[in-house]
Amino acid sequence: MTGKASSESPAAAPAGAARHGLTAGRALLLLGLLVVMWGANWPIMKAGLKIVPPFWFAVERLGFGALTLFLVLGLTGRLRLPPRHDLPVLLAVGLLQMALFLALVNTALQVVPAGRSAVLAYTTPLWVAPGAALFLGERMTRGRVIGLALGLGGLVVLFNPLVFPWHDGDAVLGNALLLVAALAWSIAILVIRRHRWHASPLQLVPWQMLVAMLPLTVAAVALEGPPVANLSWDYLLLMGYNGPLATGLCYVIALTLTLALPAVTVSLGFLAIPAAGVLASTLALGEPLTTSLLLGMALIVAGLVAVTLPQGKKP
Repeated sequence: MTGKASSESPAAAPAGAARHGLTAGRALLLLGLLVVMWGANWPIMKAGLKIVPPFWFAVERLGFGALTLFLVLGLTGRLRLPPRHDLPVLLAVGLLQMALFLALVNTALQVVPAGRSAVLAYTTPLWVAPGAALFLGERMTRGRVIGLALGLGGLVVLFNPLVFPWHDGDAVLGNALLLVAALAWSIAILVIRRHRWHASPLQLVPWQMLVAMLPLTVAAVALEGPPVANLSWDYLLLMGYNGPLATGLCYVIALTLTLALPAVTVSLGFLAIPAAGVLASTLALGEPLTTSLLLGMALIVAGLVAVTLPQGKKP
């Protein structure tokens, strides 16, 4: 496939998914699973950063995730070296969506609440929407425009900049890092959609993790020193979830959906993840559940509904 979707509308999304072995129902099920697992991981990451420094945390979760996927591919006879033609997407995902995104997010999580971090890190539609129109030829149908406006409106309500502590330098830097992380992931989404794939996402993801681990390991050694062995139950449970599930499985699902569905649809669908992250942070960490939080999540859900409604004409 070429990765371009000049004629795809929200109504065409199920057909696009079907071309990659996904029915509309399976695509929705995978998106729901991704929302729950990545949403729940925000308070888990916040707690994990009290045990492991941010760069080593990223290296170790990627290492466990890659090991899990390599074992799965080896046992099923599908383990292959990445094709040379997949080098662009290998580097884009490995360096931008994995290495840079995780480094920035883990650093920001040390000073920014988990719920707010989830919201800002998933502002990808702000960058993907114009990028998809400019570089992928994806049409901004009426449903997408309305859904995007509702979704971004929900993010603004959740972010609530009117009460943001602009005088706090750490808070400003942490929030800025999260927005840069969102931009990095957005660029990776556009590369994934434009690239002509040869290997499957499952076959490429563990190699992308190895690519990501190289700069992260260098940074970890330089900034945090050598790794410290930790076999506590808290660490084992943390990495048991973050490695095989939140990293290995979820990155495969995210890449599969990004490849199969229009870029704007995928990025807006991912807006449900920060809503789940905020809710998980409220339940697990006691972060306040406010009126603005509930209103913001309602707007995001409305945006998801609007973007999936059949719309065949440009606004």
